[in-house]
Amino acid sequence: VIADADQFADGLLMGFTQLFTGVITILGTLGFMLSVSVPIALVVVVLTPVSLFVAAFIAKRTYQMFRMQSETRGEQTALIEEMIGNQKVVQAFGQENEVGDRFDEINDRLSKYSLQGTFFSSITNPSTRFVNALVYAAVGVFGAFFAIQGGISVGQLSCFLSYANQYTKPFNEISGVVTELQNAIACAGRVLESVSYTHLGKADGKVEIEDVYFSYEPNQKLIEHFNLQVKPGQRVAIVGPTGCGKTTLINLLMRFYDVNSGAIKVSEKDIRKVTRESLRANYGMVLQETWLKQGTIRENIVMGRENATDDEVLAAAKASHAHSFIKRLPNGYDTVIGEDGGSLSAGQKQLLCITRVMLC
Repeated sequence: VIADADQFADGLLMGFTQLFTGVITILGTLGFMLSVSVPIALVVVVLTPVSLFVAAFIAKRTYQMFRMQSETRGEQTALIEEMIGNQKVVQAFGQENEVGDRFDEINDRLSKYSLQGTFFSSITNPSTRFVNALVYAAVGVFGAFFAIQGGISVGQLSCFLSYANQYTKPFNEISGVVTELQNAIACAGRVLESVSYTHLGKADGKVEIEDVYFSYEPNQKLIEHFNLQVKPGQRVAIVGPTGCGKTTLINLLMRFYDVNSGAIKVSEKDIRKVTRESLRANYGMVLQETWLKQGTIRENIVMGRENATDDEVLAAAKASHAHSFIKRLPNGYDTVIGEDGGSLSAGQKQLLCITRVMLC
């Protein structure tokens, strides 16, 4: 966000300054040309926009390159920030060389996209200058014939050519900053993507998985053509052998990863379009490996909702069928347990974690 926002601001500052002054110049000189000769002015007005079509033709092909440049620069910035900020961890696992190789690979891609984008966008200005030179020549020839026929004087034609040159100059200047504008637009798109997520609100329990493809490695297929519809209140169990994708499905539902193609919808909203916080707030997740802290049973249950009342805690425990074993403990809900559940059985630990989610 920081890198793209800065690039966006720089591009707007340079691009729109030229754009504003250019528009004023074009309108001013156009008025003077119309006052000298309407027919020749119309020739200039009709032919000059050809340079804009040339610029637009090239710009469409450079936008994607600047888009890739922006994405790769963000990837590089993230890698640098993460690895320098966690340098001790990198060194502890002996990952210096591997991280260096990752940086080199990203840097090479950034260099390639930057070179291609800058090269093609740099063609824009010479191309528009060439077109405008042809327009200038056409105006000179047309004006000369018009002057021979007595339509305007030679002095007026000379004056008109000066205005025509001034009229085309802003088009050249605007096309000259198309690189900055294209870069700014590409960066703006990425910034808007990162801030345009909606809030999911309270989900109704409807989950739709539509033709989902996903794999951790591009050359290792995992999930293909996966479709599933779950209605509100319906219970679905995902079963299968190790490695079939059960945990992966949870990762996709929780948006720890995003699908390669297809869509996952919750309450008819694509989960890629909502904030992760609002999405995960609608899930209750209990892992096989439990996590409990040192403290009372009550403190472990209210961890997700510290303002919960005793009646709410009791209702959650009864709903998860944990109340019966809790009341048999020496001090009931005030019984102190050690780190990771202390002397509680694995099943009792699971029930406490389920109670915690039920309360939330």
